[in-house]
Amino acid sequence: MSITDGTVGAGTVGAAGTVGAALPGTLADGPGLHGIGVSLPSPDALAKTQGTFPYAADLWAEGLLWAAVLRSPYAHARITRIDTTEAVAMPGVRAVVTHEDVPGDAMHGRGVADRPVFAHELVRHHGEPIAAVAADHPDTARLAAAAILVEYEVLEPVTDPEKAFAAEPLHPDGNLIRHIPLRFGDPETVGDIVVEGLYRVGRQDPAPIGAEAGLAVPRPDGGVELYVASTDPHADRDIAAACFGLEADRVKVVVTGVPGAMGDREDAGVQLPLGLLALKTGCPVKFVATREESFLGHAHRHPTLLRYRHHADAEGRLVKVEAQILLDAGAYADASSDALAAAVAFAAGPYVVPHVFVEGWAVRTNNPPSGHVRGEGALQVCAAYEGQMDKLAAKLGLEPAEVRMRNVLATGDLLPTGQTVTCPAPVGELLKAVRDADLPPLPDGDDESQWLLPGGTAGAGEPGAVRRGVGYALGMVHVLGAEGTDEVSTATVRVHDGRATVICSAVETGQGFITLAQQIVQEVLGVEDVRVLPSDTDQPPAGPSARGRHTWVSGGAVERAAKMVRTQLLQPLAAKFGMSVELLAIADGKITSYDGVLSTTVAETLDGKELWATAQCRPHPTDRLDDSGQGDAFVGLTFCAVRAVVDVDIELGAVRVVELAVAQDVGRVLNPRQLAARIEAGVTQGVGLALMEDLRAPRGIIKRPNLTGYPLPTALDAPEVRIVKLIEERDVLAPFGAKAVSAVPVVTSPAAVAAAVRAATGRPVNRLPIRPQAAIVKPSS
Repeated sequence: MSITDGTVGAGTVGAAGTVGAALPGTLADGPGLHGIGVSLPSPDALAKTQGTFPYAADLWAEGLLWAAVLRSPYAHARITRIDTTEAVAMPGVRAVVTHEDVPGDAMHGRGVADRPVFAHELVRHHGEPIAAVAADHPDTARLAAAAILVEYEVLEPVTDPEKAFAAEPLHPDGNLIRHIPLRFGDPETVGDIVVEGLYRVGRQDPAPIGAEAGLAVPRPDGGVELYVASTDPHADRDIAAACFGLEADRVKVVVTGVPGAMGDREDAGVQLPLGLLALKTGCPVKFVATREESFLGHAHRHPTLLRYRHHADAEGRLVKVEAQILLDAGAYADASSDALAAAVAFAAGPYVVPHVFVEGWAVRTNNPPSGHVRGEGALQVCAAYEGQMDKLAAKLGLEPAEVRMRNVLATGDLLPTGQTVTCPAPVGELLKAVRDADLPPLPDGDDESQWLLPGGTAGAGEPGAVRRGVGYALGMVHVLGAEGTDEVSTATVRVHDGRATVICSAVETGQGFITLAQQIVQEVLGVEDVRVLPSDTDQPPAGPSARGRHTWVSGGAVERAAKMVRTQLLQPLAAKFGMSVELLAIADGKITSYDGVLSTTVAETLDGKELWATAQCRPHPTDRLDDSGQGDAFVGLTFCAVRAVVDVDIELGAVRVVELAVAQDVGRVLNPRQLAARIEAGVTQGVGLALMEDLRAPRGIIKRPNLTGYPLPTALDAPEVRIVKLIEERDVLAPFGAKAVSAVPVVTSPAAVAAAVRAATGRPVNRLPIRPQAAIVKPSS
């Protein structure tokens, strides 16, 4: 990855994530450098690199038992009988639990409690849990689970979301989870130019590096402790306590190392069976999912069907956008309401459109469950509205970048929800940056460049069949406040004996919160030695690790607490010298006055005292979208522009992404290396969805649920990612003015790749991932 804009300096980020020495200022590392703007390394980076970092799969306890879960082999069936007799009688088996063993709430779910802990009357999706076993050996547990007799009456699955409207109800709550009609402007308006399109986005799996695992340990008070890779420990605790029939304070969730989290860690399918088994046996119980169980057990990105009609005037300015958006939620509601709200609100993209009319639905089917996956809702509509912008450009005879430039959103404009964009929205500047960036060179045709062709050296194609394409996409996501969500976080900062300690239950999922918290305290207090305690539910809640929200709410809570400690530190000093606290500054561990008369160190001022403060960060409240899709539903928007350059073998349909140039508004660069890594990771995840990641489930059955049947981008598939501009226009509402950075490149890059393949082939490319047949150009007869 290269960084070429003067905003952050010039240099390269290599494959190992190291930053070249040419990077000036804030991008450098060295002794004594700390605080905001420095590439402070993650404290767990070395342990993770060496393989010594403890994840949930590494945990152990005395008297440990092993768990296994029996899952349905069918997508839709009626359960007529469950017989655990043979499993219970097996040597080494200590307990078997089914729906009959759930002492509390038998249903659970995020937002909507519509999912049974164990299926007992109906199976609604392939892989749904039916029973769980605890035994003294993992093989014994798996054999016992397989020995449970379940008799099914197999039913016809409903797998087409369009047919779910008229199908028999799959759930007592019905098949329709939510319908959002958005009405903005005059429905009778018609443009001079009209283009239509039908788009499909497939089911993407989060595919975490480490599969789900956990350990449950019973407590002497009859409660239980759950050691899991949770991204929202307090919500998990509340769900588990309700299921176990216990008070919340008798269930503790301790967050273990999280081996990757793109939304899949929000599923309660690990902790609920574990806790029930631990409570029943009185012993610690551990579960480590196989890769197949991981694919079956967690939520996936919503497969989506999108129909669009764009109206524009003769100059290419958008007049009206009409859309129908259908999200396949799978068997249960999960996060589908949130995903649909984002899809509908951002259906026209970061463009000014005076008239917008959208119908959005989320429906239940017998397909695998869908849920939170980075950029949910926003990614699917981005692929569609950017396809429409390419169609408009072709019909008007304009360059694709030009038709976008004529319509870009800016601060002060209205979203189709009626909400005013109050945050920085430099969309036009982002687009200009990627448009004007130098293009990568063409292969020179020598033998050494053959591996750069689509398919590599083993490909059967001919160099003469390769066509290069350039495509553009603009994307946007929200950060906080989705439809009235209480986005609160609490943090405590304590300073004693030259060290600062941060207590905040915000979970480090790899997004860099621990590093950010350290840098904030270093910046505010001038204390270099900062420790962030591990997360658990004994701490106040901080909310889920999603959409980069901890940069704002938890970073904001840490900042406020640190500033309160700063006041405690400086108040006596200021009073002694007859000045206000505001006239004192802290930098590099030193305290100085505005006139230079006072100069001392933080350590001398502390003089053995212990100072601490607790603070909350709660952004302003938002509204739920009303019956016309109107309302101030979001806090914080972030934008991205991507230019994709691809080489396509038009005879074989093979696609190689040569380069992705990225420009993004980031508010403020807090940790340059970390920021660059997050953008690179997001773009690469987007490339996976664009070209290869499609979890297929014919008739609701996931085929080949493994990393062979579900290919992921490797180092050879990852393109060159060039950050051509980072705009540091600070959001005045956000801590230090910073915006979350990781979700919006995921949203934008698949649409850019599709646009580039269109440019290379002239084909419509209306489906993600792009199948080879969609990129083949047949010779004219």
